[in-house]
Amino acid sequence: MAAEAIRWISKLYEIESRLKEHPPDVRLQVRQTEALPVLADFKRWLDGHYPTLLPQAPLGLAFGYALRNWQALTRYCESGILVPDNNMLERQMRPIAKGRDAYLFVAAERGGHVAATLYSLIGTCKLNRIEPYAYLKDVLQRLPQHPINRVAELLPFNWKRAPH
Repeated sequence: MAAEAIRWISKLYEIESRLKEHPPDVRLQVRQTEALPVLADFKRWLDGHYPTLLPQAPLGLAFGYALRNWQALTRYCESGILVPDNNMLERQMRPIAKGRDAYLFVAAERGGHVAATLYSLIGTCKLNRIEPYAYLKDVLQRLPQHPINRVAELLPFNWKRAPH
């Protein structure tokens, strides 16, 4: 049954893989026409098999989790902007988790806040396909003269490299 559940999930990811480069309106339309019917069939399959499973067995726990959280698990089909999982966020957080022991003894609390801010900026750069070093170099050079009421222009998702 676990392999069959994986096949259902694979169908959904096949749809998503075709949509990677499409705009949100197209993703929403395809999710509505293709993913929702697959999800409806998958839910019927889960509902049909769940009563036959031991509730505390690993498969019973997995089925129960999926059914209890069905609305949250399928919410991505209500928008072309949402994604079906949090894998991208997990990948962004992995270096932080790996370095946790090293940061445990950071010399000052302020240093921890600075590290968190830099991780956030660098992660946002990567998500927006911006080379972090170029971004930080440009922004740090511009920041002293930049108007404080326009600081949002310097955030990675709004950033335009200064003309040189």
